Formats: sequence, C-alpha cells, structure tokens
Amino acid sequence: MTTWQAIILAIVEGLTEFLPVSSTGHMIIASSLMGINELPITKVFEVNIQFGAILSVVVLYWRRFIQGLDFYKKLLLAFIPAVVFGFALGDIIDAMLESVVITAVMLVLGGIVLLFVDKWFRNADKDWVNYKNALIIGLFQCIAMIPGVSRSAASIIGGMTQGVNRKAAAEFSFFLAVPTMLAAAGYKFVTDLLGLEISDLITFDLVKIENSFAAIQSEEITLLLIGNFVAFIVAMLAIKFFISFLTKYGFKLFGYYRIALGVLILTLLALGVDLTV
Repeated sequence: MTTWQAIILAIVEGLTEFLPVSSTGHMIIASSLMGINELPITKVFEVNIQFGAILSVVVLYWRRFIQGLDFYKKLLLAFIPAVVFGFALGDIIDAMLESVVITAVMLVLGGIVLLFVDKWFRNADKDWVNYKNALIIGLFQCIAMIPGVSRSAASIIGGMTQGVNRKAAAEFSFFLAVPTMLAAAGYKFVTDLLGLEISDLITFDLVKIENSFAAIQSEEITLLLIGNFVAFIVAMLAIKFFISFLTKYGFKLFGYYRIALGVLILTLLALGVDLTV
C-alpha cells in the first residue's frame, strides 16, 4: 500500500463512516478498485483508521462525554449486542467482508429502505434515548455486520423505530460508534497487526507482546498514523454536514445514492469487469 492509497482510503472512511451509506462497503470497493484488497495491511488499515473517526466524535461532542454515569450506562447497554454477535459470528463476518457482490446488493436494499424511512417514522419526535431505546439501537446496529448495510443507517433507524427523532438518533449513533469502533479497531490491531491472541494480553505475556511490537514495520506505523489523521479531519467535516443535511432533508438522497452505486457495481460485475484490479 502506498501513501496515496492510504490517504484515499482514509478520506473514504472519514466521509462515509457517519453517513448512512456504509463505510465498510465503500472501503471494500475502493481497495478493490486500487487492487490492494488482498494485502494483509489493507484489512488492518481499514479497521484501524477508525480510531481517527472515533476521535472526531469525542472532540465534537466532548461535553456529552462528561455528562455522567447515565450516559455511559446507555452506551454500554447498546454496545453489548455487538460484542455478543461479533464474537459469535466472527468467521462469517470476515467471509462476507471479502464479497463485493454482497456489499453491492446490501447497498441497493439499504437504499430502498432509506427512500421510505422518513415517511414511516415521520412522527418520531423524542429528542432523548432511554435504556430500552439504547438496547434496541444496539440490536439494530448488529445488522451492519453485513457489509453494505451501514452501521450509521442501522442504528439511526433503530432509534427512529423507538420514536427518537432523526437528529437525536444520529447523535446517539455517533456516540455508540466510539465503543463499537474502538473495540473492533483494537481487536484487529492486536490480532492482525501484532499477531497476538487476546489471551496473551490477559496473561500479560510481556516477552511475546514486546516481540510483536518490535516486529511491526515502521512503514506500517507511518501509514496508520497518516490514515488516522486524515480520517479524523474528514470525519469532523462529514459529521457537521450530515447533522445539518439530515435535519433539513432526511434520508432520501442517501437512498438514491446507495441504489445508484449498488446497481452500477452489479452491472459492472455482470459485464465481467474485474473490480479487483
């Protein structure tokens, strides 16, 4: 992976992570088009640059993160389903992440849903999330383990099914992204980049941990630092745009975009175009 390829992927991550268009799907497509989707560093990079996106949420909403224990209890409750399903279905999820077809199909199906979300939940007007709402949002978020679904879209729609308005549901989705993406990025960093098992950290096998860090190439660290910085800046801009746009116009435009992109990819695949080159 070159520096420019890393920057392109980081821009894609920052732009799409908090929009209801599937950041995972876009990065799978982007890495496939650049011919780097099979590289081991790519899989680690795509997950770990989420640290930058996470930081953008914390910086923009820092006041919310010092509100008190109740805020964190709701986040924990919403986060638990992702932990359970993530560990239970890890191999299946990894297999789906390899498929551009699944990504394209889910982009289309998710886009169709977004065309009608505003109409279905036009009476959603709560500007707060209670414990029951938090748990249901967390369950909806698990649907996004299928590439192309969009974690943002799934969790926001989950909130709206509970009567939470678009703005409040979107902001809770941002907050929930922090523990969810932190866990995913941290797990991939430990297992894929360091080559460690979680048990190595639990038992604190210091020799093995030190050797793993020593084996990391400086080029990999440089790419990750650049990627996280770019993702942080772009994600901050994307969040500000999304909240403003969503409040005024709703989801329909995102739905049309998803459908168009998904259909384009499926058409190219049907014509025999190799999207991995």
